[in-house]
Amino acid sequence: MNRKTKSKIEVTLIYLFFLIMFIIIGYPLFWAIMMSVNPGTNMLVTDLFPSNPTLEHYIWLFTDPRSDYLLWYKNSLIVAILNSLGSVIITSLIAYAFSRYKFIGRKYGLYLFLLLQMFPALMGMVAIYILLNTIGLTDSLWGLLLVYLGGQIPFNAWLVKGYFDTIPKELDEAAKIDGAGHLKVFWTIMLPLAKPILAVVALFNFMAPFMDFLLPRIVLTSPENYTLALGLYSFINDQFSTNFTRFAAGAILIAIPIALVFLLLQRYLISGLTSGATKG
Repeated sequence: MNRKTKSKIEVTLIYLFFLIMFIIIGYPLFWAIMMSVNPGTNMLVTDLFPSNPTLEHYIWLFTDPRSDYLLWYKNSLIVAILNSLGSVIITSLIAYAFSRYKFIGRKYGLYLFLLLQMFPALMGMVAIYILLNTIGLTDSLWGLLLVYLGGQIPFNAWLVKGYFDTIPKELDEAAKIDGAGHLKVFWTIMLPLAKPILAVVALFNFMAPFMDFLLPRIVLTSPENYTLALGLYSFINDQFSTNFTRFAAGAILIAIPIALVFLLLQRYLISGLTSGATKG
């Protein structure tokens, strides 16, 4: 087999792989979209290509007095925005300290970040619930936000610290010669140069409250405090609940704020995703 034939086979296999992955990823999304425009509420009688498509389920989510969808959407947006902003601030400060300062325990602190990433979050759910119950933050969006902010630190701090390490320290020294302190160096030099990796942190932490179900399920108990994932689950979790089409409509609308944030940050995301762990 000559090199040209071998190259064509490799390219064909690559495209075939991408086609298979597109089908695997795209088919559930297409099914959810089609289900959301099917009349009725039962998943078992929906058609892949409905003969009478309707937007009644989307309208029901926003207009029916029995629907708390807007409240859940508001809760999710509040947690997502605060989590995104808080994560960027906390992570960047911690990463700057580990990247630029020399202090006792710095090396072991980095090892601890790596160690914490080895254990799934599920292991700490009971302890998290007891802690929140002790400080009176169960069934509270603030308690949920506190867990999100704390849980993101190990991975994101390591990621941003690696990016900070790629920024020449000569820039810090030049700024200090001009009279800049650590805070000014951090604000005027490090943060502007680290926009790509901070955009990645902001996007991932904005997405988390929309996608996560397990943690809100443990922390939140009142329907008025539900996030979207937990609220939509209530459409189908009861014995006689068959609101699958409404569930699909609500799930599709989750993509809107995530897509908007992605479009807002997209010019930073590619370089940020490929540069975060070049040094450690």
